[in-house]
Amino acid sequence: MRKLTFVILCLVAGCTSDTNHIGNLLMLPVRAIGNATSNAAYNQTRGQVEIFVKTNHPALIVDIQRGGGVTLSEAFDIANVPASVRAPHTLQLQSDLALYSSNLDALVVAIMMVSA
Repeated sequence: MRKLTFVILCLVAGCTSDTNHIGNLLMLPVRAIGNATSNAAYNQTRGQVEIFVKTNHPALIVDIQRGGGVTLSEAFDIANVPASVRAPHTLQLQSDLALYSSNLDALVVAIMMVSA
């Protein structure tokens, strides 16, 4: 009897009209297409930032040490980093400069982390 009560309770709880983690099942294909488009755009931007960082790494490190510069601004532009976030993020980059001097991928991730 307890098992039947538990099963019925679970079924009733599953029929709630509140939102759940899956969302509307009819919208899943639309969300999948939207996610694919968003991921493609992100991957393209990340690729551009990665190429820029690899070709301009020494200049980027100098700009980070100085607290800004043309090369760092260009990297932020490629990554679509909002202007309001750039100064605080540059300070964060300065605090981890030893890491970014030796690890280009970490610098790419740090720049992309604040992209819009």
